Amino acid sequence: MTPKERAEKSAAAMWAEDQASKWAGMEITHVDEGEATLELTIARHHCNGHGICHGGVTFMLADSAFAFACNSRNQSTVAQHNVISFTAPGRLGDTLIAKAREISLTGRSGIYDVTVTNQDGQQIAEFRGFSRAVKGQLFDE
Repeated sequence: MTPKERAEKSAAAMWAEDQASKWAGMEITHVDEGEATLELTIARHHCNGHGICHGGVTFMLADSAFAFACNSRNQSTVAQHNVISFTAPGRLGDTLIAKAREISLTGRSGIYDVTVTNQDGQQIAEFRGFSRAVKGQLFDE
């Protein structure tokens, strides 16, 4: 199995059980070893009292992209901690694109950066996720 095939099979196994990302309206548009891209179109129920995308929704999208990237090797992996900086608001009707990429993987610990942009390429947020591998796999190899 190639690394890309493993990443795709890992993503399919996770997606089958990921009710939260589906509920929010996310879509996986790319996955490979150590990377993933997810998209979400901002609907009214994603907006806060200021009429812009709720920060928690943007965080959730970035966190989901991070999760698919750090689980791409079929090793069960969870978040240790995450940090996000919001740089611009997402607006109703925008499509947010979260691109996660692996920065470092040493032993059981990984570092991933996720850039969230809108459909015009404007940066909305920058997220850094720190992962920890745990026991188990997403599918039998």
